[in-house]
Parts: sequence; C-alpha cells; structure tokens
Amino acid sequence: MSHTVIVEHVSKVYRQGELDVPALTDISLVIDAGGFVSLHGPSGSGKTTLLNIIGGLDRPTAGDVIVAGKSLNSLSRSELAELRLDRIGFVFQSYNLIPVLSALENVEFIMQLQGVPDDERRERAMAVLKEVGLGGMEKRRPAQLSGGQQQRVAVARAIVSNPDIVLADEPTANLDSKTSAKLLELMQKMNQERGVTFVFSTHDPLVMKYARRLIALSDGRVVDDQSAGK
Repeated sequence: MSHTVIVEHVSKVYRQGELDVPALTDISLVIDAGGFVSLHGPSGSGKTTLLNIIGGLDRPTAGDVIVAGKSLNSLSRSELAELRLDRIGFVFQSYNLIPVLSALENVEFIMQLQGVPDDERRERAMAVLKEVGLGGMEKRRPAQLSGGQQQRVAVARAIVSNPDIVLADEPTANLDSKTSAKLLELMQKMNQERGVTFVFSTHDPLVMKYARRLIALSDGRVVDDQSAGK
C-alpha cells in the first residue's frame, strides 16, 4: 500500500559536546494505511524524535523512512517540504496556530500554500471547521478560543488538505480529560470516515485507550508492539 509508513533500521544520534547521545537505535516498523497508532513511553524514550523523522522534520543518522512510496533519504529539502505539504498533516502539543489569523484563515493557510483557488479553499475550510464542531467560530482568532477549540482548529488544518497521514505530538498535553476525550473521538471519526492514518506520540493513558495499536518505546528502542483488542 502506497500510504504505508515503513521505518527501516532507523537510528538517531545527537552530538552533545564531546558525547554522542543515541535517541533512537535500529527501529523498524510498518504502519498500515488507516491505522490509529500510539507511540508511547516515558520522557526521553525517543517517541517525538521518531515522529519527527517519520514527518521528515528531522533526518535519521542511519536507516530510512518510506512515506507514500517515497524514500525520505532520497528527497531534497524542497521535495521533503512538498511531501509534508501534500501528504502529511501535523498536530502539535502547542497548537502552532498563527495568532493574527482567524480560525478560518489558519485552516486555509495550508491550502493557500498548495495553490488551491480562493473559493474552493474557503468552502473546504468552512466545511471542515463545521465537521470539528467549530461552525460559527470561523472568525475568532486563537486567543478568543479555548485550548480544546484551538486544538480542534489544528486538527482541521491538519486534515483539510486530505493528507495520507496525520502525525500528532502529545495532542492532549494541554487539555483536561473531558476535552481530550472529545478531541480523540473527533480524530477517531476522521480516521474511520476519511481513512486518514493517525500516529500519536503520547504518554497520556487516554490516547492509548483510543489507539488501535500501541507501540512502546524505551531508551530509543521498540520494547512492545501490540494491537489493542478493538
């Protein structure tokens, strides 16, 4: 399947002064299209590093990642940027919304970069904001929205361009449990209805409860990989 993420013997070493600090050691994984996957483990286990490497935001020291049939190692910086723009949606712990733009403009932003015509862009952004439960709040700026609403805008922005995969780094970290559950239900719905693959890095037990596959990392290695009984 072309949408599958294939992680092949990936290692990542950071240089700190005189020291080499291994963040990931020889990780191999296959993530099927339509997956709802949690990478979990304690702080420093390597889950965010792995997520960033899958998303092409960071390059491995050794090994390769194949996303949508393309080897990330073989892509130039501009080709990587294009792949991220067209195939990968990102949801960050800190939302990463542009404060001076409205919810609608934040969601439209990716499509603007993709060159989607104005009318279509507006229509798609309005529809997806409604889908995430923010109909009527299109004109509000991030500061006028709660944390949960901001994260919904971030999810809307991630999925509006119909990516193959959404990578979510600690998406519930700043949210209370009720808001987190609503957000996870929303992402689950997007996964089921749109077939978007979701990969989370998390240490939130609630995210793990929703995930259909749990990949545990410790000290930069996969120590457990199981499909939840769902």
